Amino acid sequence: MQNILFRADSSSIIGTGHIMRDLVLAEQFKGANIIFAAQDLAGNINHKVQEKNYTLEILKSNEIDELIEIIKKYAIDMIVIDHYGIDYDFEKALKEATGITTFVLDDTYEKHHCDILLNHNIYADSSRYENLVPENCELRCGADYTLLREEFRLEKTKKRTLNQEMKNILIAMGGADHSNLNIEILKVLEKFSNIHANVVTTIANQYLNELQEYVKDKENIITLHINTNEMATLINKANLAIITPSVTANEVFYMNTPLIAIKTASNQDEMYKYLEKHGYLCVDNFNTVDLTSNIKILLDKEIVELVNFIELSLEEKKRVLEWRNQPSIRQWMFNQEEISLTSHLNYIDSLPLKNDRSYFLVKQNTHEIGVIDFTNIDYKHKKTEFGIYSNPALKGVGKLLMEAIIDYAFNTLKVITLISEVFEDNIPAIKLYNRYLFKNMDRKKVNNKYVLCMELKNENR
Repeated sequence: MQNILFRADSSSIIGTGHIMRDLVLAEQFKGANIIFAAQDLAGNINHKVQEKNYTLEILKSNEIDELIEIIKKYAIDMIVIDHYGIDYDFEKALKEATGITTFVLDDTYEKHHCDILLNHNIYADSSRYENLVPENCELRCGADYTLLREEFRLEKTKKRTLNQEMKNILIAMGGADHSNLNIEILKVLEKFSNIHANVVTTIANQYLNELQEYVKDKENIITLHINTNEMATLINKANLAIITPSVTANEVFYMNTPLIAIKTASNQDEMYKYLEKHGYLCVDNFNTVDLTSNIKILLDKEIVELVNFIELSLEEKKRVLEWRNQPSIRQWMFNQEEISLTSHLNYIDSLPLKNDRSYFLVKQNTHEIGVIDFTNIDYKHKKTEFGIYSNPALKGVGKLLMEAIIDYAFNTLKVITLISEVFEDNIPAIKLYNRYLFKNMDRKKVNNKYVLCMELKNENR
């Protein structure tokens, strides 16, 4: 049996994320003898280790000699270090003194002396560890290694049904909420009607009494969740999640829930930059003006309706044809000829007999913003191709249309793979697809022009 030691701390200052993700990681070492070494800091969640029936050693300090004694006591084969207070020099000295396998978790591209390095965040890039770890170090980086509790994988299999009349807003500012932002965010939400807030926190929150006092007599609009085991469900039922760009972002991203990220610490920089780059709304320094604006954008954005071409009025059918025949739109289509009204109407009339394609007019708050379509729908192999074009009178609606495509493809059609074939010089479209993590799979020639074949897997979105 392998003896594995986890070295991590939690407190009202440090937060609870290190211990929580280490508990997930520990489950991957089936049959191993798991021991945790942690300090007894104010606001810690060491009880979570004991609830899992793991051995817990309480440290008096973060000194290397004390840790070496525990390694000897349990004849440790591998140590897992998840601690910002343990650096390269500490790791190197520990390796020289014990010779054990060293497994390090890192979030911020620091220099490490280790055999295995795990950066499980969605933004992680293994190439950035060049010259930061030994040459023979095994790198485990990115979404393929994200540490998720089983509850998230189970919850994602369930159909996501959102309450549009009373919208659920999840607030998760870390188990400790060291910046004391929960109440400030709740005050911002009071400006909006028909909202119910679910606030997630833990007993590590030094401001918990203040928070409990604030939500008293507000049970109809605020629910306080302390040490909850229902995080996956709360995220899945949320119309919007307001979070820190931390480990929680990995979970919200996995559940595909709209989010606003508020940075509260420098170790969140990498996640913040990744989310901002991929079009998520982010707040660098908390202020009520930016948060109010971002909440309004996301709540308004959710009122999106897909109207099947079969159900369109004659005027609406004419309008989408007019858009499609615009030179700025048809130049990006394989068939770049203008389509006559008769052909257009006949094609729509034929759609009820075709189960391998669907076309939709997309509306936001009753405003017509564009068209999306799904063709070559392959239910057996769970894949579909898609098309997209916006109302030529509008700008900035590509993100809305893309999110409508992704939602319908994965949640309604239940496909696994979403495919696009796009002309290589259609730079705006390619940038949009890259933003949503589409990958280039092939390159071919159509009509004497090069076409990129791009795809998005449900598991990678």
